[in-house]
Amino acid sequence: MADSSTTDDSAFPALLELRPRWETTSRLAEFIDTELRPAGYRLVGIFEPGSPTALSVAGFRESHSTAWGHHLFIDDVSTLPSVRGRGFADRLLDWLTAEAWRLNCTAIHLDSGVGPTRAAAHRLYLRHHLAITAHHFTLDCSESQADSGAMPRIHLGPRRTE
Repeated sequence: MADSSTTDDSAFPALLELRPRWETTSRLAEFIDTELRPAGYRLVGIFEPGSPTALSVAGFRESHSTAWGHHLFIDDVSTLPSVRGRGFADRLLDWLTAEAWRLNCTAIHLDSGVGPTRAAAHRLYLRHHLAITAHHFTLDCSESQADSGAMPRIHLGPRRTE
């Protein structure tokens, strides 16, 4: 198990499996290095001896919020397809739990997508005693949505006093 706070390409092939929207490992690495790492995002991975590429990775951050207090938020857990089912993600979650305790966090949180391709991930999280405690809501605020007229126009002018 290696915790990486330095820039290298070892984690990105496994992470790209979970986050294909970035299309290439170099685009994913640039986003992580310029946007996420400065905000405290860390990566931990599992390697085979002699292999420069992580078989399984987790991206996470220590965080504070009004809803959850001091917690560890897991952004990403991903394993290369060729080695899934060998317990690597279980080992990562065990490590992340120990890290949350080490950091004196009060809880671990993560969001997970839904659908038939996510069933194995959900079983993993439930096996590690993570409970389903919330719904996650999303509103697409991309330029394409704004340009289509789908986004409401809101005027926040002065309050009327009649």
